[in-house]
Amino acid sequence: MLRVLPAFIAVALLVAALIDAAQTPESQVRNLQKWVWILIILVVPFAGPVSWFIAGRPRNTGPVTAANRRGPTRPRFEQPHFGRAPDDDPEFLAGLTSLDTEHEELLKKWEADLKRREEELRKNDDPEPDQP
Repeated sequence: MLRVLPAFIAVALLVAALIDAAQTPESQVRNLQKWVWILIILVVPFAGPVSWFIAGRPRNTGPVTAANRRGPTRPRFEQPHFGRAPDDDPEFLAGLTSLDTEHEELLKKWEADLKRREEELRKNDDPEPDQP
């Protein structure tokens, strides 16, 4: 088992460095071009991936903000509220009220449309009385 462990670590490090280098934008790669780093990672075992993490990977220069974070930002209603529960937050409750009124208006509109359709179907299904 101990003979296999260094090989396993080297392969895991190679895969992690290769994926990280491939996903890093070209403009953020340091010291060498991106394709050169990928070549070094593949050709030089163990030292290539380690050198990528030390000298090639972009530095994290500041706090993570919405502008420099990877992936989409979360909508406001999914962001964590620290310090107060949702039922104590007036903004959250106001948002629920506006959603409830929109929901009620939509339901009333659907009910009116359904009644109108039912009346039209009844008129079309009723046989007209014969006129003398």
